[in-house]
Amino acid sequence: MVTLQQLKTLLAISHSEEIMRRYFVVNGFDGALAILGLMMGFYVSEQVELAVVITSCLATALALGMSGISSAYISEAAERRRALMKLEEAMVTSLDESHHARAAMLIPWLVALVNGMAPLIFALIIISPLWMARSGLVLPVDALPMAMGVAISIIFLLGAFLGRVGGTFWLWSGLRSIAVALLTVGLIYLIG
Repeated sequence: MVTLQQLKTLLAISHSEEIMRRYFVVNGFDGALAILGLMMGFYVSEQVELAVVITSCLATALALGMSGISSAYISEAAERRRALMKLEEAMVTSLDESHHARAAMLIPWLVALVNGMAPLIFALIIISPLWMARSGLVLPVDALPMAMGVAISIIFLLGAFLGRVGGTFWLWSGLRSIAVALLTVGLIYLIG
């Protein structure tokens, strides 16, 4: 079992914190935008049962999560093996028992989990108003527009976070993210 301190060491020597942060935000944004698009498709369609919307959103979130986990693991494992081989060549020795070798084995799994969990977590938050309405809770507005509002809020927060990380004005970055979401919603409305 890896301790928290060992995990921090592996993350530091593999320079993975930035990669995980980037994957979390990018795949979280993809997940939130995909769920928003799916809900907008239901919104402009004929009357659709709430259970169908919930199931479709959950299925999409799970598919995005599995795609994120598998694609990130495959690419990160290959990159980590490549980096380890280059380091071994430069040092002219095997690093099988080193922190670098442990990082090459463990970090791809960690990065993959972060990449896959982001869209799933955000999707569950976004569809929570749908679950509340399905369970009989009275909401101040219809569940579907409320869930779409949650999606747009999450997209704004992810954009604002990226603005802060990138050293730009967080509000401007958040508003640009909302512009992408509203453009997507507008296009779906036009084809609906």
